[in-house]
Amino acid sequence: MHIFEVFSIIGTIAFAMSGAFVAMEEEYDILGVLVLGLVTAFGGGVIRNVLIGVPVTMLWSQGMLIMLALISVAIAFVLPLKWISHWKRTEALFDAIGLAAFAIQGALYATNMGHPISAVIVAAVMTGIGGGIIRDLLAGRKPLVLRDEIYAVWAITAGFAIGMGWFTTNAGLLICFAAVVFFRMCSVHYKWKLPRRSLVQTENVKPQTAPAPLNRTLSKGE
Repeated sequence: MHIFEVFSIIGTIAFAMSGAFVAMEEEYDILGVLVLGLVTAFGGGVIRNVLIGVPVTMLWSQGMLIMLALISVAIAFVLPLKWISHWKRTEALFDAIGLAAFAIQGALYATNMGHPISAVIVAAVMTGIGGGIIRDLLAGRKPLVLRDEIYAVWAITAGFAIGMGWFTTNAGLLICFAAVVFFRMCSVHYKWKLPRRSLVQTENVKPQTAPAPLNRTLSKGE
């Protein structure tokens, strides 16, 4: 099995289950769970194909991956509730695995087509984050890529490294995969954030203190 196929399988399973769990958190029915799982698994690849000139219909040639996604969603749907209750603890890990696998898969896809490094980076980013963006929007959530912790930067880094030819062997690509997962989880754990600037100005208003009561000693005759 080619390393490209390995990353495709890992990313498909991770993102399909990620979408299914998010749908169940939002109390969607089984059809909603299925839809969210599939769009999370394949949405990024569809966006990538549109951007680098690959026919969208190529999706239908991935019958094995579609079946794998359906099985993953079905497993997620029938898992015991006590297992699903631990989902929030592993949500970031599932997403980090999917991000790393699909970012590398997208970069390899663009590299094999002979695209320049700019297209390789775009392919890595869109494949890595596209499905998650669609998932969060359909679930009515703020997309994970727009939250505080560093997210898309790791997909950009992976795309740049592969586009520059720094990781060409299977061992090198596995190291790249582990590095993206590791640094993404560090971003979550240590709350690493990119610089940001708010246009909302907050005025420092000193709180008004109540006047101290007047202590007065009354003498005789008053």
